[in-house]
Amino acid sequence: MSHPAVVPVVPVVQAALSARPRRQPSPYEEAPPPRRQASAPTPAFHDDAALLRDLLARSLRPKRCASAVVTLIERFGSTAAVLGADPSEIQRSSRLPREALADLMLLRRLAVTLSRIQASREPVLSSWSALFAYLRADLAYRPREQFRTLFLDKKNRLLRDEICNDGTVDHAPVYPREIVRRALELNASALVLVHNHPSGDPAPSQADIAMTRKIVDACRALGLEVHDHVVVAREAVASFRALGLM
Repeated sequence: MSHPAVVPVVPVVQAALSARPRRQPSPYEEAPPPRRQASAPTPAFHDDAALLRDLLARSLRPKRCASAVVTLIERFGSTAAVLGADPSEIQRSSRLPREALADLMLLRRLAVTLSRIQASREPVLSSWSALFAYLRADLAYRPREQFRTLFLDKKNRLLRDEICNDGTVDHAPVYPREIVRRALELNASALVLVHNHPSGDPAPSQADIAMTRKIVDACRALGLEVHDHVVVAREAVASFRALGLM
């Protein structure tokens, strides 16, 4: 298996936004008051604030939209961070109306779903870049640490992606026996361990290394292979295997 130890984050939300279908009104019904539509893409469209503006312009008036964009970017730092933030925190920061908040959450779900579909098309061992893109889309900007296990079949295709534990900003407890039990229930043949570092630094901690060894030992005793442990941060993804830690 060959893949880089640290992979830079690549945004996926622009493609997800352009892929979202819009309802066409029937010529036989009375048209409701028009919802404000985003302007046609310009060279500035790819700017982070412009992307967020174009999305929020669907439900906010121009002055309110501009104010919301400034508030959200100042609070979270980027459009990707806004989409990954807890909805209640977005609401507290910007007081967005329900429709605008729903648009943000829908775009996030769409980006994650598209990435997951791409990652599931090929065996994990031959499509690490697609897997990393999926994990970044879902975990890079989560405010609390979350530990997940990807269960793979005999052909190393993704069977299930399950949350093992949600934790605090710097810790998510993990129980090797529960991971092994679940792998046997799913008839999985291999696993990929995943967790995020909300601090932004993907470097594995000593606690991460020790816990990974316990899980690997528990799995090996029952013939299960752990292919890798991936740590996701805002700007990069670290691989235990590529770092020589497995």
